[in-house]
Amino acid sequence: MLQIGYVSAIIPCYRCAQTIERAVSSVANQTVRPYELILVDDASSDHTLDELKVLKSKYGEWVKIVELQKNVGAASARNAGWLVATQSYIAFLDSDDEWHPEKIKIQYQYMVDNPEVAISGHTFSELPNKSVQKLNWPVALESVEKITWWQLLLKNRFITPSVMLKKDIPFKFAEGKRHVDDHLLWLEIVGAKLSAVKLNVNLAAIYKPMFGASGLSSNMWLMEKAELSNYRYLYMQKRLRFYQYLFLQSFSIAKFFRRLIVLYILRPLLCGIRK
Repeated sequence: MLQIGYVSAIIPCYRCAQTIERAVSSVANQTVRPYELILVDDASSDHTLDELKVLKSKYGEWVKIVELQKNVGAASARNAGWLVATQSYIAFLDSDDEWHPEKIKIQYQYMVDNPEVAISGHTFSELPNKSVQKLNWPVALESVEKITWWQLLLKNRFITPSVMLKKDIPFKFAEGKRHVDDHLLWLEIVGAKLSAVKLNVNLAAIYKPMFGASGLSSNMWLMEKAELSNYRYLYMQKRLRFYQYLFLQSFSIAKFFRRLIVLYILRPLLCGIRK
């Protein structure tokens, strides 16, 4: 008998006709399936919406489709799905990524057993886009790390496809923000002294590098500007003191140049040596 968790799964969809079936299948094949799957078409200009309708016909009323009339970006698309979600917990997945079959079972059970936790994430694997590796590796929750405000300020500790959170928290993704919107939401949650944890268990796969690949991560300068604007927002909200704000701005810029060096100097150099 199929077990159901009181979880709404949300996938923002934009020009993802080639990958969405993989993502949806990974949700449908959970050992504890979410109560519902919400697919939000962000005014795709290809045949993504047609593919979503095919998937709905396959899985029935378990799949809900939200059709947006104009392209608003992943943050606002997730909010649109959040608005129609009916369950107590929400889990996010991107249209080109995939969950391990045990993801909902392990993470949902942890959230239920620890009701003081408002948001949790977990570890993941980074796989090549054409990988045929099956997400069937053995998994077990080894440890749990409490995530602090300063840990999050210095580094985004959660990728969005790893996150499960309580539906009724008083925050949402920043409307219209197209880069690093997830990090800002996590910061607002933890900054409000709500509990956040990271589960040491590998429950997802992403199919592109975190930086320098196609999609939102491809424009590193836009991402950097968005991170700097997050810190400015927190400063203007009086969540940061001026010296903290200056430190974080400087630290972020230093990380940005380090990424450039790794991506455009060290990585090509290592590839040349291997050849």
